[in-house]
Amino acid sequence: MAKKKGEGFHSAAGLIRYFDEEDEKSLKINPWLVVGMCIGSAVVCTAAAFIWPV
Repeated sequence: MAKKKGEGFHSAAGLIRYFDEEDEKSLKINPWLVVGMCIGSAVVCTAAAFIWPV
């Protein structure tokens, strides 16, 4: 089967244009908040495993 050449660039260009525009009304989350929430949920899950062992 023949490979289509150059098709990846066109689809990537559309994604770049899509993600390049920022909406001023969109929700902005600090990346450190996301990291903190991940660590916090890991701590809660680990504590729950110790409190209620299976």
